[in-house]
Amino acid sequence: MTIAEWLKSAAEALEQSGCPDPAVDARWIAEDALRMSPSELHFESRNALRPDQLEEMNRFLNRRMQGEPVQYILQRADFMGLKLYVDKRVLIPRQDTETLVEAAIVELQTKKNPRVLDLCAGSGAIGLSIKSLVPGAEVTLSDVSAGALEVVKKNAHALEVDVTIRHGDLFKAVGREKFDLIASNPPYIRASEMASLQREVQFEPAMALDGGLDGLDFYRRIAAEAGDHLNPGGCLYLEVGEGEAPDVLNLVRSGLDCRDAGVLKDLNGIERIVWARCN
Repeated sequence: MTIAEWLKSAAEALEQSGCPDPAVDARWIAEDALRMSPSELHFESRNALRPDQLEEMNRFLNRRMQGEPVQYILQRADFMGLKLYVDKRVLIPRQDTETLVEAAIVELQTKKNPRVLDLCAGSGAIGLSIKSLVPGAEVTLSDVSAGALEVVKKNAHALEVDVTIRHGDLFKAVGREKFDLIASNPPYIRASEMASLQREVQFEPAMALDGGLDGLDFYRRIAAEAGDHLNPGGCLYLEVGEGEAPDVLNLVRSGLDCRDAGVLKDLNGIERIVWARCN
């Protein structure tokens, strides 16, 4: 079987299994198993596959057909131009979150050696991206999951960035420390919606998704405590679920001594980021 024949067959199988992006996932699997770039895969598509290559590709394919996200299968995700290690201990970084990182980086350009906290860090996508793109920032990443922090350490080492890693429940992880910018993508799925999530999302850690009865449990806590951990003029950036921005904005305005606050939309026009600047 040639590479091209496998790609065609795999895409058809993935489509039948309900995969939303069958051709893309088939290519990702082939590129990873064959250690090829997209261009190499294209120009060598008529080459025959060795039995060991075919076995590995079909093993990955079968996992994807069962609904397991391709990022977990390949143990990597692309985010802000970086390649991050991911596994089932952390959420898969999504493009929506890049809106938060881009806004935070713009804000940080006005500050010298800013102190940044990535709260509920997961894979470290937010904090590690900020550190990679704003090298002068002092970045701390915290999470209640020890497993997630092991992933953060692995990614920080691979990216060769120096960050501080703290274990604990929200702000308990950082004691009385203060920061110039706090960024977070906390759990925000309503508890009643957890069982009906897309099958791929069902593979992701529930503790990183479940935001309580109305999805706002973590925002209430963050809004109530963030003011004690922000320097004068410091900023808070929160990713929110679809339709949650007005409620989260109200929580932030009630909990913080805000100079100004607002909402940013993601590339799909969805209100995705709530931000606030303190006095």
